[in-house]
Amino acid sequence: MKSTIEEIFSGNPGESVHGEFVKFSKGVFPDRYLVESKKQKDGWSIKTGPEYANFLVRKCLEKAKGPVEVNGVITATFDVSSKANFPIEEVKNALGIKKAVVNASVDPSKVIELMNSFPRAFFALSFSIPGTVLKIKPKAPKSAKPASGGDKELKIDFCSLKTEDSDIAKSLLFGVGETKKVVIKHVISIDSIELPKGVSDPVQIREKSKRKGKVTRIIDIEGSQTKSEADFFI
Repeated sequence: MKSTIEEIFSGNPGESVHGEFVKFSKGVFPDRYLVESKKQKDGWSIKTGPEYANFLVRKCLEKAKGPVEVNGVITATFDVSSKANFPIEEVKNALGIKKAVVNASVDPSKVIELMNSFPRAFFALSFSIPGTVLKIKPKAPKSAKPASGGDKELKIDFCSLKTEDSDIAKSLLFGVGETKKVVIKHVISIDSIELPKGVSDPVQIREKSKRKGKVTRIIDIEGSQTKSEADFFI
């Protein structure tokens, strides 16, 4: 399983990538899919932006064996609790956003099953498995907006991962190689949006529209930057 950015740079992004990019309008979106990594003696300490939350939850749970103590929230504009085959403590509703609160011992396959049923839901879940600890802020990320000017100090702390698993680390750090500390950020540029033909429902138009643009990947290794680009039409 590849991360969204790795899929785009591989030249063969799938339907899951399309689903993640539905939220983007036409414009330039800097500082997306942020990663900060420090190589440690026995593994990696990695922090990321919210875009990687679902990827990290799935990637880690796929490696889990046996029940896992999970806590956090699953947020969506709809209630996911009816299809959750694991305990949901409560469902909170605020401004049209429903938060299913999880605080239970869970079979990992049941969470993955729910992720497959609701790929657009946001799984802000924290847990630990042998060799890996994942912590995600239990809240929904802010909506994507184009750049409006002005520099802001980068703060990468939505997801926190400590892992000995090189497979998970390499999925986030592809193209970096061996290094002690690295910061990676991406600029998403949406040049045009192709609307589906023969579709009149506004929701379906948004869901089926294809976005054309490029991702600029900026890798900073101890103050030395390299850039690469990948075009997409998804």
